[in-house]
Amino acid sequence: MAKGIIFLAAGGTGGHLFPAQALAHELIARDWEVHLATDDRAERFTGAFPAKAIHVVRSATIGGRNPVSLARTFWTLWQGNLDSRKLFRAMKPKLVAGFGGYPTLPPLYAATSLQIPTLIHEQNAVMGRANKALAARVTAIAGGFLPDNGGPFAQKTVLTGNPVRPEVLAEVGKTYEPAQVSGPFRFLVFGGSQGAQYFSAAVPAAIELLSRENRARLVVTQQARPEDEAKVRAAYDALGIKAEVAPFFKDMPRRIAEAHFALSRSGASTVSEIAAIGRPAVLVPFPHALDHDQAANAAALAAAGGAEVIKQSELSPERIASILANAMNEPDRLAMTAEKARSTGKPEATRLLADLAEAIATGQSVEKFKKGVRP
Repeated sequence: MAKGIIFLAAGGTGGHLFPAQALAHELIARDWEVHLATDDRAERFTGAFPAKAIHVVRSATIGGRNPVSLARTFWTLWQGNLDSRKLFRAMKPKLVAGFGGYPTLPPLYAATSLQIPTLIHEQNAVMGRANKALAARVTAIAGGFLPDNGGPFAQKTVLTGNPVRPEVLAEVGKTYEPAQVSGPFRFLVFGGSQGAQYFSAAVPAAIELLSRENRARLVVTQQARPEDEAKVRAAYDALGIKAEVAPFFKDMPRRIAEAHFALSRSGASTVSEIAAIGRPAVLVPFPHALDHDQAANAAALAAAGGAEVIKQSELSPERIASILANAMNEPDRLAMTAEKARSTGKPEATRLLADLAEAIATGQSVEKFKKGVRP
């Protein structure tokens, strides 16, 4: 018999849903019944989500200053709040945990108003807007990169790290095998929708600048938007490059583990997965992020020597070509970078977050939890 019901709430992107998915697996293994509240964007990610039920909550993103648009947004959020209150009254969850994104606002506001214990997990080094709006109301805050030694909510913040999915944990501990100087070199390019457009233009242009010998060694896996996919594939075909191009790879953890070198954005989940698996990378923070969270996420990995961080404005095709050519011919350096990346990983993050969730669900204070008391 289940210990009780725990609701997880997450926005409809992989960055929000993947940590929630990792926690769901762990809580289910601990005999909790898990439900997911999200929005209708999450459909492509929720197929593997192990919730007993997925509840689509009415939500909307707060953006712009048009009074009519804002009124509609707040009305939709209010409706989602009423939906959530009705749901929670019927199901009586022991905990509602949010993972960021505006779809978490209605269920977390509903839970706090009903005095249900609450937890938010912030993946990034800079707290997102939805979590900022909830921070003062919730019982506890778990941080992926968020510091727990300062700021207005330090007393209820616990640094857990970012949970990584079971598929990622399956790759943790696999030895990095450096490419032979004359052998195939597996190059992985990814970064979600906010990275794919830029990389789709810049990376094929960079590879065209490589020597014929280096191009012959390359095996490319690249994430590209659906509207760019054919163009990117055609560019590689014209260059004679072995390449696999797709908008989304369901087996990305395996591809990270198999890569000799990666080029990616630095979203919280991406950085956490690269670090946990331990692979060398160049990270390119999304330049238009409102809070510059991607640059902050990459800082710890870069400080440990586990990645190089380069601004998009400083990354021309010529520079990408130079970086890639050097990487292809410096296997010992890449192996050392991979080891340093692994040293910053937190594969135990899922367990720590599940410990915190159970503690809050059973009425334990954050103060006791931080002192090492476990339920």
